[in-house]
Amino acid sequence: MLITKIYKPSEFNEAAKELRLGELVAFPTETVYGLGADATNEQAVKRVYLAKGRPSDNPLIVTVSSLEMVKRFVPSLSKEVEKIIEKFWPGSLTIVLKIKDGSLSKTVTGGLRTAAFRMPKNETTLNLITALGNPIVGPSANSSGKPSPTTAQHVYHDLEGRIAGILDDGPTDVGVESTIIDMSTEIPTILRPGAVTAEEIEKVIGKEVYSDKHKVKENEIPKAPGMKYKHYAPSAQVLIVNKDNWNSALQWANENKNQVGILADDEVLSKALENKTYSLGENVESAAKNLFAGLRYFDDDNQIKYILAEAFPEEGVGLAYMNRLKKSAGNQFYNK
Repeated sequence: MLITKIYKPSEFNEAAKELRLGELVAFPTETVYGLGADATNEQAVKRVYLAKGRPSDNPLIVTVSSLEMVKRFVPSLSKEVEKIIEKFWPGSLTIVLKIKDGSLSKTVTGGLRTAAFRMPKNETTLNLITALGNPIVGPSANSSGKPSPTTAQHVYHDLEGRIAGILDDGPTDVGVESTIIDMSTEIPTILRPGAVTAEEIEKVIGKEVYSDKHKVKENEIPKAPGMKYKHYAPSAQVLIVNKDNWNSALQWANENKNQVGILADDEVLSKALENKTYSLGENVESAAKNLFAGLRYFDDDNQIKYILAEAFPEEGVGLAYMNRLKKSAGNQFYNK
């Protein structure tokens, strides 16, 4: 069995050596931990799918440390893309671009003529990629379908023995994955909401940004991660609770104390002192940061059969939070 080593941020060169050998190393970003392999090493990339149990038609994000690295793979960058990169990179925005024929393997792109690029806002990971000299693929470093990892401990729990190492830089800051925008067509389109909002992008490029809400069909290859397969799901059934339903939900939780976990803000939890709880903090920003950690917390309790999770307005970061929460719940709301 492979021994998974924990690397300190200062040991990025040692982690890069593992990547150079075709091994897998988990790395930190400001959003969630990613699972890294040299994006130009097809055999290493195939091992990412195996380690995660990830469907092979689900394309991978290509994580870079410089604009020059992107230019190795794309024929050109439009003025709009350059403006977006200047404003939001490094940061929580992934950009889908047309790529040069044959520049990246189908294992990375899912067979598409586009690829999704991101430059994370994390010095440790930028150092890692620069030391390697190639971009790395960067899906979330968890078992496919499970809540995304926001700490090195979450990664170790899911992937111990399946990857060579974890570059541990502490808990992530944002807690939900990056926004993905498709800039490979004439109409800029959000494929996955995240911390960077459509409104923020519109201000930069001076034109409307659309949201892709169509459901990807069974035989269709998604343009980006998170569009087709079930994501973020703990073992327990998640039930989303709207603000007006908390009194009823808390009463039901009290009747089933050991089997129900409550994932909510501090105000709601002040009324649930005798229940199993996990705090989302005091606002939607902290809720987005703590969502996956909360789902994993209850996943470690074998008695928990249901998780009552707080709904927030679907605007700004709340759009990303609710997108992940609805997927974890299978769109199930509390209505008892």
